Amino acid sequence: MAELVDPAAQSLTEDGFLGGRLRLRQPAAGHRAGHDAILLAASTRVRAGDRVVEFGSGVGTAGLAVARRIDGADLVLVEIDPSLAAIAGDNARLNGLAAAVVCLDITGSAETFASAGLGPDSADAVLMNPPFHDAARHRGSPDPVRQVAHLATVTTLEAWVHAARRVLKSGGTLTMIWRADGLADVLSALGRGFGSVMVQPVHGNADKPAIRILVRATKGGRAPLVLVPGLLLNDPSGHPNPIARAVLAGEQILPLAQS
Repeated sequence: MAELVDPAAQSLTEDGFLGGRLRLRQPAAGHRAGHDAILLAASTRVRAGDRVVEFGSGVGTAGLAVARRIDGADLVLVEIDPSLAAIAGDNARLNGLAAAVVCLDITGSAETFASAGLGPDSADAVLMNPPFHDAARHRGSPDPVRQVAHLATVTTLEAWVHAARRVLKSGGTLTMIWRADGLADVLSALGRGFGSVMVQPVHGNADKPAIRILVRATKGGRAPLVLVPGLLLNDPSGHPNPIARAVLAGEQILPLAQS
């Protein structure tokens, strides 16, 4: 068995998710796993035996949360940063979960994907949290790898959706989380090859606009778009909403994973 990464040597912390049922090591500095990844996992519809591919997995948070929920999922974690990919592999072993880890650029060619075992029409489900910060509004990190991970270009969303369409089987599902103000861009990117789109807005507070959208689309789907009731993270008093708290604790899934 491969030796786990030493948190002290790698400046990692070990943190609990899903009420402590998922333990993850992650860099102490920089972007860290949070609510977005767990909400994405709770929105991903998966059955035992499905091949599930997480694009841009980082340390594996969303994909491993799915694997913790669904016994027998065939999980593949895809990450461009070799150091994060290595930590993702360690996290899978730390939690006793089976996962293949592939170090790969999501914008790579079909041949590159196939050589990594991700050929066309090979996945039942893809989940992803693509870089979605607008480069025109956010100051990027001086580290080019971190910029790729967090800042979206005009082609980022199209490229990631294209890659998902390529690897998904007909009838397979793509689940993603994105900025709420980018809904039009998401629907445009899904316009080719996807249908049966479901959208759930996520609100930080009841009196504020949505901050995120959770989206599920089916390759080859033909059903009309469905907008499901929004998820409220905090109640009017500022305390965590009981439904959101249950989802983050891994006790409840969201509507996109149910139907």
